[in-house]
Amino acid sequence: MESIHDVALCAVDSRGKPVLAYGDVDEFPVFLRSSAKPFIAAAVIAAGARERFGLESREIAVMAGSHAGQPFHVEAVRSILQKIGMPESALQCGEHPPYNAAAALELERAGIVPSVLHNNCSGKHAGILALCKIMDADPQTYLDVSNPAEQRILEFCARVSGLAVTQMPIGVDGCGIPVYALPLRNAALSFMRLATQEGVGTHDAAALAIVRDAMIAFPEYVSGTGEFDARLMQAGDGSIVCKAGAEGVHATGALERGIGLVCKVLDGAARARGPAVLTALRRLGVLSEARLTKLADLERPIVYNRAGRAVGDISAREG
Repeated sequence: MESIHDVALCAVDSRGKPVLAYGDVDEFPVFLRSSAKPFIAAAVIAAGARERFGLESREIAVMAGSHAGQPFHVEAVRSILQKIGMPESALQCGEHPPYNAAAALELERAGIVPSVLHNNCSGKHAGILALCKIMDADPQTYLDVSNPAEQRILEFCARVSGLAVTQMPIGVDGCGIPVYALPLRNAALSFMRLATQEGVGTHDAAALAIVRDAMIAFPEYVSGTGEFDARLMQAGDGSIVCKAGAEGVHATGALERGIGLVCKVLDGAARARGPAVLTALRRLGVLSEARLTKLADLERPIVYNRAGRAVGDISAREG
């Protein structure tokens, strides 16, 4: 044993009742980080963006995702911007190289400097700009919490979580937008509602269903080829919607079981996320053994040394 990462988690059923919980799930607020993106996208969809701009499901999926900067991700974000009549320079998320190693190498070999389109949050930012267009809100201040588009988003997120906006601590996310925190029980409730639309109004439910279905139909637009979220949704074969967040956050909605699960690795270590999430899903009986077998390398990742020799593994255990 070399390192230990403590994990807090909560899973709730369709009635909002906890069915699995570890740690403080009612008091300690957790910033959802990018796990909040499906609800941000749903707020944009609820405002009528799909109809007004003719958004396709793959574009909605990238709005709800943390993409890996692959060419198809960049094309989808560029398409959203073209449809809403906004230039790439309107995105204020900043630049970074693609998370996908092959995509990053391709840019390097071509001598291309990564742009804002390669930022993993560019789809979300394009969606918020679409909302600014609909609301006639200032697109230059869309990062400010006082911007009407951001207020509309926070109100939607609060409704889905069962809290008021005033009950949600607000911070600044890595890409610059306001990010909110919830107790794990309320975060799990949000993802149960994303999966099932239970306990929300008709209009909100329709928007959540559109985003959920887009994510499930285009999982690689939510993360990237071979990434955890894409593989989990692919293994779920229509029964799972999920979204990772920074600092060891991950959230899952199980459609067939009507369960929402949110995990937080307390020290923020991303390497503990996969084992924790998949072990919890196994405990909940959400995925069959056949489906879990497809994810065995993520449930118990092997640790290799520099010479390529297997020297250990990462696993989750209770206690």
